[in-house]
Amino acid sequence: MNPSPRTDPPPPTAPLIAVTGATGAVGGRVAQRLARAGVPVRLLGRDPSRLPELPGAVAAPPAPYGDGEAMRRALAGAHTLFLVSAHEGPDRVREHTTAVDAAVAAGVERIVYVSFLGAAPEATFTFARDHWHTEAHIRVAEVRYTFLRDSLYLAGLPAMTSPDGVLRGPAGDGRVAAVAHEDIADAAVAVLLADAGGVDTRHDGVTYDLTGPEAFTLAEAAEAIGRAAGRPVTYVPETREEAYASRAQYGAEDWEVTGWVTSYEAIAAGEMSTVSDAVPHLTGHLAMDLATYLREHPDSYRHLLRAT
Repeated sequence: MNPSPRTDPPPPTAPLIAVTGATGAVGGRVAQRLARAGVPVRLLGRDPSRLPELPGAVAAPPAPYGDGEAMRRALAGAHTLFLVSAHEGPDRVREHTTAVDAAVAAGVERIVYVSFLGAAPEATFTFARDHWHTEAHIRVAEVRYTFLRDSLYLAGLPAMTSPDGVLRGPAGDGRVAAVAHEDIADAAVAVLLADAGGVDTRHDGVTYDLTGPEAFTLAEAAEAIGRAAGRPVTYVPETREEAYASRAQYGAEDWEVTGWVTSYEAIAAGEMSTVSDAVPHLTGHLAMDLATYLREHPDSYRHLLRAT
């Protein structure tokens, strides 16, 4: 198990950190770590009834990102905002920019935004374009900022593998340096706590690529998942047409299916192969690799286990 990130004990008057997505995989882990560090935390989530009860943490009233006035009230008095991206949708950029503007209006001094690796206006992965537009808005806002550009989640690899033991998509022989939620949370907390003892500008204006320790193909990922599950798991490279056809059964909207398909195409294009040292640099421990993730998270591939 990875140790906690390197942090110094916060002073009694540590500034308030608002954590969005506090019921989710990243925001929830960040909130737990901040609470253990003893800093005051305000929790925001889509469903306040599901927010965790943590020492030193208080729940904010409901505040959808797209409701600027509700967000402003929820963030009043906060020094730092940990902004987890909204659920994918055609209006996500507007929701993000509304939340950012509300934070600035509420007096938030610093935003740490969870972005995506390779965010760019013409990124192959369509959802990564949303992140670039959000970053661009934050850059011109009157606020200090840090961007955490996460790679694909390690958890996504077994999740994308069907119960029949097939990982399929148009990724070709491209490589991806997938990252663990735990490492993202540890890195985020290291950045968030920089201001705990007073203003610390070392992370201001910095973009960190948060990746795993190695880039691997989906064929190699399938082999690793198969070894963990004790059964054959294979990677089937699809064409774009095959990828759209195989996902038509889910009845999702066009923009969502395009996001799914282009996430694989971004791997094929080499846009996900970056391997960064940001996780060990920020946390003091090595980034988790796929084999370790599978060993520590057997539930992630439970759907692949054959009944005996």
